[in-house]
Formats: sequence, structure tokens, C-alpha cells
Amino acid sequence: MKRFLAMRRLWFFLVPVIVGVLVFAIALKTRPSPEQRQAKELTASVRVIEVPRVTLIPRAIGYGNVKPARIWQAVAEVAGKVVEIHPQLKKGAIVAKGTVLLRIDPTDYHLGIAQAEADIRAINAQIAELNGSEKNTQASLKIEERSLDLIKGDFERKRKLHKQGTVSQAAVDQEERNFLKGRQSVQSLRNTLNLIPAERDVLNAQQAQHQARLESARLDLARTEIIAPFDARIAEVNVEATQYTGLGKVLAVADDIAVAEVTAQIPIGRLINLIPPHTAMPDDTAGVMSRLPDFLGFEALVRLRASSIDAQWPARFTRINDTIDPETRTAGVIIAVDDPYGQARPGTRPPLTKNMFVEVELKGRPRPGQIVIPRTSLHGSNVYVVNSENRLEIRPVEVAFPQTNFAVIKSGLKGGEMIVVSDPIPAIAGMLVVATQDDDVSVKLMKEAEGEGGVR
Repeated sequence: MKRFLAMRRLWFFLVPVIVGVLVFAIALKTRPSPEQRQAKELTASVRVIEVPRVTLIPRAIGYGNVKPARIWQAVAEVAGKVVEIHPQLKKGAIVAKGTVLLRIDPTDYHLGIAQAEADIRAINAQIAELNGSEKNTQASLKIEERSLDLIKGDFERKRKLHKQGTVSQAAVDQEERNFLKGRQSVQSLRNTLNLIPAERDVLNAQQAQHQARLESARLDLARTEIIAPFDARIAEVNVEATQYTGLGKVLAVADDIAVAEVTAQIPIGRLINLIPPHTAMPDDTAGVMSRLPDFLGFEALVRLRASSIDAQWPARFTRINDTIDPETRTAGVIIAVDDPYGQARPGTRPPLTKNMFVEVELKGRPRPGQIVIPRTSLHGSNVYVVNSENRLEIRPVEVAFPQTNFAVIKSGLKGGEMIVVSDPIPAIAGMLVVATQDDDVSVKLMKEAEGEGGVR
């Protein structure tokens, strides 16, 4: 009985399981097959521009401090007490050319002039006396020579008469003594005349010496006035009124305000990029250095960018520094700005003053027909090109040289092709793209490449 009950319970459990398995099997055989759908191709939205071919203006940016083109030191060329100082001889003041900044006591130098002039007058009197003596001696010589001729005639006659026996020997001897005495007198006068040129030379030398002393005294007198050689701004004052100054002391320092210079440090590579390739250098290297601004044809601009100021000044490229900075490997390019104070405009452009830190932009000669792209569109040495089938092409390019915000392409791209200026993720060669023209990037690129846009 117990066995029967156990078998009954087992059948109660197995029957529902067997029925469920049969139902599941029937359902699998009778259900429809799954619907198959075609997979969609991956697409990406990108921003593109048309590759432009432009007349490129290569540019290079550098930075440096403003300094005056000329610095003048007022050095005391004479010693003495400072008796007068101009009221504008103060640090920061601007003085005009020809302004007498200070005077040193001239009394000693006036006395030196008076002494030299007195000595010259004394020499002139001696020269006049010598000239008069020379004339008198010449007149006396003529008289003595005439007298000698007469005495000689008498002597010759008496010698003849002596030979005839009509005149004694004593008379002949006396006449000979007169003749010799006359010759001695003539010779003495001639000796006096011969010495006069030497005496005159001595007096002339003394006169020249006193004249030089007079000119020196006058020069020293002029040096007692310290005069501004050009329109200048006073940078340093080292003297006070009534103070004694020694020879060679620097009394004041002034900066020229006519021209300001900036030595901008520019990387050598960027500086070379401003020079057109295959430019022939003249054989006369020394001569070309003096004509370097005309030879290179650089244009320059100086900018001041501060929190509330964005000003610029037209400038001139003048020369290149003689050394390369060993740490930064940059060359010092010297730029000149004419009339940096006169160009000031209240509220918009301040005077270009000393030690002001500024930006310098150099522009090279135009280069037509150049291919340029934004630097952000470069991915290593590749660019993303959208071909005629709207598919992405990863193309290698050769960069001629980079600029601040764009690169000049040497090979690998043609004008009119479409390049991607956004950053598609992922970038898969051959992928389908939806391209949208980015006019803002295109316009900005064109302006900057043609030298119109600002560089920051």
C-alpha cells in the first residue's frame, strides 16, 4: 500500500513536467524566424573649410623692452662750483634742444682768456718792433753798402797813385783800414738781418702758443654751460646748486625722445621664414649689412597690450643684434619708432617710454600663391580631407613653415580641397561625414595669412 502511494505521488510530479516539455517543443517548431534588418553606416558631423591659395605675408612675433636710441651723459669737462641749475633739470622732465641745463662758475676761465689775450698783444708788439727794426736795418745796410762802394773807390785810386809815387804808403794803409771798417759794418748789418727771420719764427711760435691757450680758455668757458644736445627726457641728476664738481663727473643723464628702439628676441627659425627662399646674398657682405633694411624689406609694428590698453606704433627695422641669446636661441632684432612721444594719444596710446615691455611684429615680403591651413587642423603630419564622396581621407602633408595660428603647406594639398577644422572622434579613414562650412574660420585664416588680422 505504501509503495502504491509513492508511485502515485511520482506520477503526479512527472506528468506536468512532461506536458510542459512537449508544449515548449511544439512552440519552438511553430514560432516564426527573427526579422533581419540591414545595418546603418556610421556617420560623423564635421566642420570644414575650402583650402585657400593666398598672397602670404609671413610674420614673426618677438618681445622686448623699449629704450631710447641715444643716451646722453652730461660729463663735467671743467671743474668748478655749480652756480646755476635750470628749473626743469629734474628726473622725468622733458627739455628742448639747446636748453642750458646748468652753469659752472666761469670766473677762472674769463681770467684765463684775459691773460692769453694780454700775452698775444705783447707778442704782437714784439713782432711789430722786429718788423720795424728789420726795415731800419735794411735802410742802414743800403747806406753802408753805398758808403763801402765809395771807400772802395778811394782805396783803389790811392793804390794806383801809390804805384805812381804820388801818395805815401801811410795814406794807402789808412784808406784800406777805412775800407775794412766799412766792410765790417755792412757784414754786421747783414748778420742782423739774417737773425731776424729766426727771431720772427720764435715770436710767431709764441704767438701761436698763446693763441692756442686763448682758444683753450674760450673752449673751457663754453664748457661751463651744460646744454641739451637734443630734445630729451631727464633720466638722472647727480648735482646740486653751489656744489663743486670735479673734472669728468657725470652731472646728469638724458634720453633722446626723437627715436625709441626695441630689441625684440625672435626665434631664428621664424626670422629665417621671413626671407623668401632662394634669396641670393650679395658678395659684398660688409656692404649689404649697411643696406640690410632695404635688402630684407621687413615691415615692423610695435604693440602694447595691457589690461585696458591695446595700442600700436608703426616702426622701422634697422639692424640685427651681433649675438644670439645662448639660452633661448633667439636673435635680437632692433626696431626703431620715430617720435614716440609725439604719437601719443590721450586715453588710447601712451608715450612709448623707456623699459616698457612691448610686442614686435615683423612682416616679410608678400609671397603669392601659397597654401595655408589652420594649425589646429594639423594632426601630426596629417590633415583630414573630405573627398567628393563625402568620405574622410587621412592625408599626409609637408609643412613649409608654421606661423602663429596657421601653417604654410609645401605639398600634399591643393587649393579648393575641403579640409576638416573640427576634431571628429573617432577619425576613421573612409568614414561617411556630414560637412558644414565654417565661414568664420575661413575668413579669419585669410585675414591673418594676408597680414590683416592681429596676432596674439
